Amino acid sequence: MSFVAIAYAPAWLLTLPLWLTGEGLSWTWAPVVLVLMMFMPAVAALVVNKWISPQPKPLRSVGLTNPGGIKKWWRYALLAWLGPPLVMTFALFVGYLLGVYYADWSGFSGLVQQTQSTVVGSAPKTPPTTLALTQIAQIFLLGWLNVIPGLGEELGWRGYLAPALLPLGQPGAFLTTGVLWGLWHAPVLVLGYNYPTVPAVVAFIMMMCFCTLVGVLLAWLRLASRSVWPAAIAHGFLNAAAGLSVVFSAAGHPVDNTSVGLLGWSGWIVLAVLILVLVMLGKLPVELPVEKRGISRGVRRLSRR
Repeated sequence: MSFVAIAYAPAWLLTLPLWLTGEGLSWTWAPVVLVLMMFMPAVAALVVNKWISPQPKPLRSVGLTNPGGIKKWWRYALLAWLGPPLVMTFALFVGYLLGVYYADWSGFSGLVQQTQSTVVGSAPKTPPTTLALTQIAQIFLLGWLNVIPGLGEELGWRGYLAPALLPLGQPGAFLTTGVLWGLWHAPVLVLGYNYPTVPAVVAFIMMMCFCTLVGVLLAWLRLASRSVWPAAIAHGFLNAAAGLSVVFSAAGHPVDNTSVGLLGWSGWIVLAVLILVLVMLGKLPVELPVEKRGISRGVRRLSRR
């Protein structure tokens, strides 16, 4: 498939400096590489729609524009903004109940410990509550900065690929998209991205599980809103909300992504429940509009009586 080749090849080539320098994800320019990677699915989607399988309206076909504009999807955008931090908090609470997440819900000792370790000299100490509120405010406000790179991925995975695979049925389309999205991260997963404490093969499996579960919710936003923007907003705030695991952590207990938060298996329970709720409410599979294909334009229809 042309889209997969274009989405994968440039993104994987971009990671070469991480390997050639021998510094991996600790390389100074690694964050820039990761952000550039996120735009490759968008490039793939636009190239395919413009030149390989030309569409009459390439931007509309990937959901970048839509009939009715923002009036048609602003409610989904609001959900995409507020939902990810709340879902992440529920995931942390589930991890806390299961004994895999050590939390300090009011003292924020883990956050204080991390902040103190990065402060140089004898800087005045900020009250823990102020630290926590500042971090949470940054997630809800500065998280908007994550939306643009999030759009880079969503234009490809949910803007183009998930709708393109709908002939497989929505479950098949979501599963295939999730697996391909997860494997797309392979070069950085080998370097310890997201799951640094487990072997690469386990990291691949966990990333595919996470991407499939989250991908179902992002695809629901995409198909239900008829726009890619809510999915991009949700993607951006999912990335931003990852910081909550440190905000509520207890000092002396490093956060392990394999079991904690939405990346971890305890958080997958929350994602699965959300998917189940959408199914029970009749929101999944998404009811798509049926295209009305009549007689070609310019041909006069004759009535038969």
